[in-house]
Amino acid sequence: MIDLDSIVDTESELQDLEEVVMGLIINSGQARSLAYSALKKAKEGDFEQARAVMTQSRMALNEAHLIQTKLIEEDQGEGKTKVSLVLVHAQDHLMTSMLARELIAELIELHEKIK
Repeated sequence: MIDLDSIVDTESELQDLEEVVMGLIINSGQARSLAYSALKKAKEGDFEQARAVMTQSRMALNEAHLIQTKLIEEDQGEGKTKVSLVLVHAQDHLMTSMLARELIAELIELHEKIK
């Protein structure tokens, strides 16, 4: 016999996971987008604005990282979290955003030194 309560719980858990994963994608994408906007400001010579936008980028990245940390804590290394293609995609977004921010910070610094 099928346990309908467990099916509902599973569906609810999957929906919750999807919402968390979307938060990871949105925040990490926002962080990357802001970092590139900061680079554009640096290219224009507006270093004060570039730093301000990089601060916003860091805040978005911190939010994404908190979401990732929550996922890791809930899993506890026991495979409790269902790994899906969307979750892998979200992790890719986060990692590329982190790398982009680091490189863009260096590029902004170089632009400032050149000016």
